[in-house]
Amino acid sequence: MNRPGVGFAGRPVVGIAVLLAAVLTALSGRYGFHRDELYFLAAADHLDWGYVDQPPLTPLLVRISTELFGATPMGIRVISTITSALTVVVVALIAREFGAGRRAQVLAAICAAVSGFLLGVGHLASTATYDLLAWMVIALLAIKLLRTGDGRWWLAIGLATGIALQNKYLVVLPLAALLIAVLITGPRSVLRTWWLPAGIAVAALIAAPNLLWQAANDWPQLTVASGISEDDGTENRIMFVPLQILPLSPFLVPIWVVGFLHLRRSPTLRWARSVALAYPVLCVIVLALGGKSYYALPLLLVLVAAGCQPVINWLITPRATARRTVLAVGLVLTAVTSAVFTLPVLPASAVNVVIPINQEQGEQIGWPELTAAVAAAWQQIPEAQRSRATLFAGNYGQAGALRKYGPDHGLPQPYSGHMSFHDWARPADTQDGPVLLVEQERQAQYERHFTNCTQVGTVENNAGADNEEQGTALVLCQSPTARWSQTWPNLRRYY
Repeated sequence: MNRPGVGFAGRPVVGIAVLLAAVLTALSGRYGFHRDELYFLAAADHLDWGYVDQPPLTPLLVRISTELFGATPMGIRVISTITSALTVVVVALIAREFGAGRRAQVLAAICAAVSGFLLGVGHLASTATYDLLAWMVIALLAIKLLRTGDGRWWLAIGLATGIALQNKYLVVLPLAALLIAVLITGPRSVLRTWWLPAGIAVAALIAAPNLLWQAANDWPQLTVASGISEDDGTENRIMFVPLQILPLSPFLVPIWVVGFLHLRRSPTLRWARSVALAYPVLCVIVLALGGKSYYALPLLLVLVAAGCQPVINWLITPRATARRTVLAVGLVLTAVTSAVFTLPVLPASAVNVVIPINQEQGEQIGWPELTAAVAAAWQQIPEAQRSRATLFAGNYGQAGALRKYGPDHGLPQPYSGHMSFHDWARPADTQDGPVLLVEQERQAQYERHFTNCTQVGTVENNAGADNEEQGTALVLCQSPTARWSQTWPNLRRYY
């Protein structure tokens, strides 16, 4: 049985994780809620076993976080911060499984902590935040399985996979990639055990409530996924290679390339060759599906972990001082560029500098301004007609913002046909008066359901033209063309 060469560098690794948590906490209150977080706040008030676009775990964690720490940008992100700190620790543990010494484990923790991808998802409450930790835990357990050959690890993998499936179905992609890689390079003996079906049964049992919800609702999440592939598939494929390099950090590329080669060539890590092969296999799967490039990024952190011991060995040479300087400069540049592009370190007025590379920055700015603009447009409705009027948002971000900030402006409950907002509420048939449409771009598919539609305002926010809601049209219509109960099914939008 193969064993890790040394113990775990617990104190320095935990120290790095705590430092990361401190940085994320210090910055979590800057800017504001992200579009997705506004949606999760609404979903957290409608807890269920599933939603049209996701399983239930992230809304549940948001509910817990906001109940404990408040429904503020800082409060919603506390559990995300803890999750990201744990991810750093797990990456170091993965390095140890590959035989990394203490210094290499610390390097792995540093690389993870300064990587743009982890900082970006760690700053926000998102499915990707919890998904990254889940992938790292499953990778750690799978590596233990391959290293020891002990089939009982399948039960732990099944447990972690079942929980991950309650957050996002993407976890099946790396598992499929690893299975294909094991079939190609071995060790195939880990597949010839009854512990494998036992692990599958554990995962299925945990995931069953959400799967049953999806089945009962005609698998809406598959509709959402197909919409992503159809609308963004070509762009995702074109940008796939650049977005394997930029989000983690270009300065970390040499480390994960070394990690890939180390796993493929090291005579002491023959059992881990399938781990290296799993990454290109996963890339092929994601490209074939037209999925988003970040679907493959977590496995790059595994390769980074694998590359840290060879990098440490590279430093122990007659030119060690110069090489250590190169490494230190690379890590500092990684930390600085990652922070600038993924964290709210710039003034909100300067965020347009980074939006072309990371649109998520702009998605945290401008929601109060959007709500104020909507409130001004709402005031154009005669007061006598407002009790029968309806506020309709074109997408879940707008609906979430109006739900969060609208009451302070005297706005009524917003309605939307987007994602699960369509299922949570629809206007009563007695609301037969004016309809104020909030449209990112004017859409005939919406306006044809209403009469005499006229644009009465435009949203101007502080994020500039690159923010998705900049220039949103505020369109006032005289009334619905039919009862809301008849019109509502036609307003559903999955993606």
